[in-house]
Amino acid sequence: MKPALPQLRAALLTAFGLPATSLTNRTDTADRALIDALKTPGALVIDDVQRIAAPELDYLRLLVDAPTTQTSLVLCGAGAERTLARAPALASRVLTWQQVPRLDTEQVPTVLRLFHPLWDTAADADLLHADATCARGNFRTWAKITSHRYAALARAPETVVDQALLSRACSRLGPTP
Repeated sequence: MKPALPQLRAALLTAFGLPATSLTNRTDTADRALIDALKTPGALVIDDVQRIAAPELDYLRLLVDAPTTQTSLVLCGAGAERTLARAPALASRVLTWQQVPRLDTEQVPTVLRLFHPLWDTAADADLLHADATCARGNFRTWAKITSHRYAALARAPETVVDQALLSRACSRLGPTP
């Protein structure tokens, strides 16, 4: 199911830490709040863009086209190029296209440490084992494992990254093909 404009607006308000419940039905106020939030330099990453319909994509274009916007829009997802073809006004503003291939095995430890400091103390051998048995170079899978590892750390701050913890995180992802 594709999100309608009110759901997209509410998700954006929430992502920026704005009061979504009080602003969702006040579109002018909500839009001004989002445009104000986009004044801060940074990147707004939207995943699964293939699930967003053309009118909502045009809404994103209007937000980032505001003269004060300093935030870059990064659209991710399988088939993003086909999705953007349905929104030519936004597609015409694409600066670059990037396809992210699977990580090579030797890249995994370095990339993970650049991705999140939670991996700084992990042994290369443990990361490579988790990659070989679970992630298989898929960065999205590593992002999920990172989320599970982060949750484990929140429950038990003394938790260390080792093969057992990585195995537990991988098992939470469900069966792998």
